[in-house]
Amino acid sequence: MSAAPAAVRQLVGSSRPLSWINTAYPFAAAYLMSGGGVDLTFLVGTLYFLIPYNLLMYGLNDVFDYESDLRNPRKGGLEGVVLDRRWHRLTIWSAVLSNLPFLVVLLIVGTPASAAVLGVSAFAVVAYSAPPLRFKERPLLDSLTSSTHFVSPAVFALVLVGGMPGRTGAVALIGFFIWGVASQAFGAVQDVGADRQSGIASVATWLGAGRTVRLAMVLYAGSGLVLLAAGWPAMLAGLLALPYLLSIVPFRSLPDAACEAANAGWRRFLWLNLVTGFLLTQLLIWISLGG
Repeated sequence: MSAAPAAVRQLVGSSRPLSWINTAYPFAAAYLMSGGGVDLTFLVGTLYFLIPYNLLMYGLNDVFDYESDLRNPRKGGLEGVVLDRRWHRLTIWSAVLSNLPFLVVLLIVGTPASAAVLGVSAFAVVAYSAPPLRFKERPLLDSLTSSTHFVSPAVFALVLVGGMPGRTGAVALIGFFIWGVASQAFGAVQDVGADRQSGIASVATWLGAGRTVRLAMVLYAGSGLVLLAAGWPAMLAGLLALPYLLSIVPFRSLPDAACEAANAGWRRFLWLNLVTGFLLTQLLIWISLGG
């Protein structure tokens, strides 16, 4: 009996509760902004991208990154548990079985086009961490795949509703994708030491800490500039890239040996997401009211 609470704690911790909103929000916002309502599909999709999707994404990561996590001082709290070996099989089964019912329902209510997008989304989540693909160990592909994790729920919602993105929607998705690439790249900086000790490649182990931070700075700036093409008032979302850019400036010359210092910037990133999400919500409400 005592094992059950421990298993639940490990599973919940492995799914990164602080990050649940980062995948559910894009789906929910895109669904509603594309003309969908608060219906059963909305509820199923939002719940799927809130919990099961994250358990699959981060749970698999914790299982297959176990050796690296043991060497990583930031693991063991809000940024991810060190998933004890005894729970690895349970985590994989829980992730798969919790995803299947939602995927079946979303496939049934959708179209061939939405099914294709959902397939890409699920594939990207599995391929990022699970062998033999392990996209997270392929520099630059790791950042592109990670960004797909967060942008694809929005694309899926858009296609599910039956809409095609106009200029504003397309620009928003492109800007969001560039932002996601920047965020994954910067997040990898703090793990350079632990990853190299474990023989894991990443965009940051390839470029080095300082150059990766500078790449992330360029990408954050690029995401903001792209959004200028969205037109008024959606272009205001481009300003939301500035706090992320300014937050990582102090690490632009970070040596590899001091890579763990970037964790301070990553922790700011986690809380910036909440603030940015609030401000973006206000902007979307304004746009929906014809602002």
